[in-house]
Amino acid sequence: MTEDIAQTIGPILVLDDLPAGRMALAALFIAPKGAEPGPIRVDGTDHAPEPLARYDRATVWRVRFSLPLDRASSYTWNGVDFPVASNMTGDLRLGYVSCNGEEIGDMDRADSERNVMWARLQAQHEAAPLGLLLHGGDQVYADEVTRGHPLTDDWPEDFAQHPTPAQVADLRHHLRERFLGRYARLYRAPQFAYLAARVPSLMQWDDHDICDGWGSLRRSATESTVGETLFSEAREAFLTFQQATTDGALSTRFADPKGQHLDWTVRVPGLRIIAPDLRGERTRRRVMGPGGWAAMEAETRRTEPGHTFLMSSVPLLGPRLSILETIMVLIPSMQKYEDDLRDQWQSRTHREEWRRMLRMVREMALQEGHEITALSGEIHLATRAEMTLGPHSTLDQLVASGVAHRAPPKAWARFLGALARLGESPIRVKPLPGQRPLYTAERNYLLLERAAGTWSARWDLENGGMTPPLAL
Repeated sequence: MTEDIAQTIGPILVLDDLPAGRMALAALFIAPKGAEPGPIRVDGTDHAPEPLARYDRATVWRVRFSLPLDRASSYTWNGVDFPVASNMTGDLRLGYVSCNGEEIGDMDRADSERNVMWARLQAQHEAAPLGLLLHGGDQVYADEVTRGHPLTDDWPEDFAQHPTPAQVADLRHHLRERFLGRYARLYRAPQFAYLAARVPSLMQWDDHDICDGWGSLRRSATESTVGETLFSEAREAFLTFQQATTDGALSTRFADPKGQHLDWTVRVPGLRIIAPDLRGERTRRRVMGPGGWAAMEAETRRTEPGHTFLMSSVPLLGPRLSILETIMVLIPSMQKYEDDLRDQWQSRTHREEWRRMLRMVREMALQEGHEITALSGEIHLATRAEMTLGPHSTLDQLVASGVAHRAPPKAWARFLGALARLGESPIRVKPLPGQRPLYTAERNYLLLERAAGTWSARWDLENGGMTPPLAL
């Protein structure tokens, strides 16, 4: 299935970085082939678009400009003025979302059903503007892009083992066009488009931005010619549509200019947001590669008074999964879910890496005048957890997932809650404020609010509404 692109989609604001008192922005447009979106005007100066990527049906354009960080501002495009809450020096509101889609049939869902929570987040922004929108992974569910091509129609269970160069080139074209269609479908939705034009986004990828279970699939699939082609096209699409850039031209917030891993950090006085790349260097036996760990080590050594939000696309704190993994290995009908468990930090396969990350978090948290909170998505449930790091230091984890993915059965949430209560652990999974179960099975998003220098969090639940604030 392809997405018709009859009108220009955008602007979609992406935060490039926060350099020297400015908010450096990129505005993304998807325009029909042959059309150009026109300039963006800021304070009487026009900023011209430049082509970023060309497709059969469309061209992706980018406009770069900046706004001040010490006051609210605006820009104008196509005769419309777009206000931006660019003041990051005082009270501040951030939004956090994840899991913006579903594995099967996502492009066929009606906007009115699919984007209910986006509409609610839009209303929140209209009531009190958001300064940034953090996307914690699975911004696009690309699982079906492999369908319709003979090399990948049954991916990952079956795929061509020895494709010819011509077949690979044809697959590359097929995937590239279908990634365009996925992103165009998401970005033209009115509820998302309204926010994206007014709130700069910061995005971190997860498996569905590539394909279900990427990195936890068997090596014979991911390291095949077909698997490498799929990853390459997904990565290009991630850079184009989620980062508004191209390979070799990453913005200054990325730790590695060469893009071997896609860790990024933004910082302003009193606030740091770290997003390690948990997919770019991932294999079945590791979560992060040498480059990613080096970037995290550098952030750990940096002295940063204030508050750090660590975006971990899969939850950093949760129940130990070794018991569940053992059960699944023993039951043939359950073995198909092994990849889902291997995706998690708590998998027995990743135990040493998990401990390494927790040691880094503890080191950051124990710095004088510093607080740290982990933000996660991925599990299609809302929950939170705490871990004691020292006599006067606690790591809070907030999980908000998903903004569009429909919730799993409440029985699954109850099962995870029971698993979290087993055994002794310094990690305590806790219910959301005002809720009784440890895991809430409703679509949701998260609001992070700083008032008078103090941060708090609230979840908006599809049926339960807004939770009371949780002090961080």
